Amino acid sequence: MTVRNGAPRRVHERVTMSDQDQRIQRPISTAELERRWAAVRAAMEAASIDVLLMQNNGDHMGGYVKYFTDLPATNGYPVTVVFPRDDLMTVVRQGPFGAVDEPPGGDNGVLRGVKRALMTPSYASCFYTAPYDAELAASGLAPYARATIGLVGAYQMSAAVADHVRAAFPQARFVDASDLVDRVKVLKSDEEKELIRDAARMQDGAMRAAFDAIKPGMRDREVAAVAQRYSHAYGSEQGIYLCASAPAGTPFHFGQWHFGNRVLREGDQFVLLVENSGPGGMYTELGRSCVLGRASQQMKDEFAFTLEARRFTLDRLVPGMPSARIWEEFNAFMVKNGRPPESRLYCHGQGYDMVERPLIRHDEPFPIQADTNIVVHPTYNHGGIMSWVCDNYLIGPDGPGPRLHEFPEIITEIG
Repeated sequence: MTVRNGAPRRVHERVTMSDQDQRIQRPISTAELERRWAAVRAAMEAASIDVLLMQNNGDHMGGYVKYFTDLPATNGYPVTVVFPRDDLMTVVRQGPFGAVDEPPGGDNGVLRGVKRALMTPSYASCFYTAPYDAELAASGLAPYARATIGLVGAYQMSAAVADHVRAAFPQARFVDASDLVDRVKVLKSDEEKELIRDAARMQDGAMRAAFDAIKPGMRDREVAAVAQRYSHAYGSEQGIYLCASAPAGTPFHFGQWHFGNRVLREGDQFVLLVENSGPGGMYTELGRSCVLGRASQQMKDEFAFTLEARRFTLDRLVPGMPSARIWEEFNAFMVKNGRPPESRLYCHGQGYDMVERPLIRHDEPFPIQADTNIVVHPTYNHGGIMSWVCDNYLIGPDGPGPRLHEFPEIITEIG
């Protein structure tokens, strides 16, 4: 550890940590964490990997850290985890220079399975702090200087961390262990499935609240803010609320808050996607359309076809089915029926990540598996109509179970 992080200062604030433990909403049980750790360690043993290194800086698509620690990475602040096959974790996170927390027995009510939590005030916007997290992570990896180190989620790991540890341990063997962890992480336990169902219940309420509030004169973002307020009161921590409006019969696409300034008018179509995490951190997503007035017969007919397109996909979400084959057959179905083929992502897994494997797409090697959480959202413009529907399903041994969301499968007419 270099001088810049200061002399280590041990902090054993059991009272404070106990207080924090009471403040955490919907913590994952220790038994569930132990199940995850055991499953990953068994996979590491089979692959001859001695230790994992991961780093996330947000909890929209940074679920690896959350999966191992039950603590999210947020706000662009990096959280780095060293997960040995034969020892407790080392965690590096935001905090005072030189601070070290060593939970007695590896558990202080918030940090669980953790030998040491090392802290440093680093910021991605200040280039000279780039080595700080890397140096502390290297201290956790020191016992594995000649071992096999698996990098998890390298897409989100900073180049500073990856470059530093490779230079610090030239005799180590580095491998990508993302796929290894994904194969465990995508399979949901009973506890995780209940969190997923609760997220869907929350989104049903958020959509109802938004459609109850919508009226001419509001801006798109103001309607989305109603859904956000409902969700935050329910216990959501992060997520996105995509929305957009246009005169009915005009092709358009929804967007983030930055594009939510349009004022709604009588007769407009409005679309809203609530894609956020419920209490406990699991993601689902719900998407619907409404009309400030009456929906045209053309809109209703197109929505009926959208439901048919979703059913076409659901019939193929059976364990063992290759993701690429579903993608190809879905696009052939769309083209055959005069609709545009999908070129982005219309069906995928969800969990601690807003988008999780498998992706139903040509480039996904994962087949469909039981115990995964899959969202289906065919979305397209055709004949001047923007049409879509979005709901989640848990995949069972024979295919999708019941739709998790209970919001009606309709175009809601307002007024």
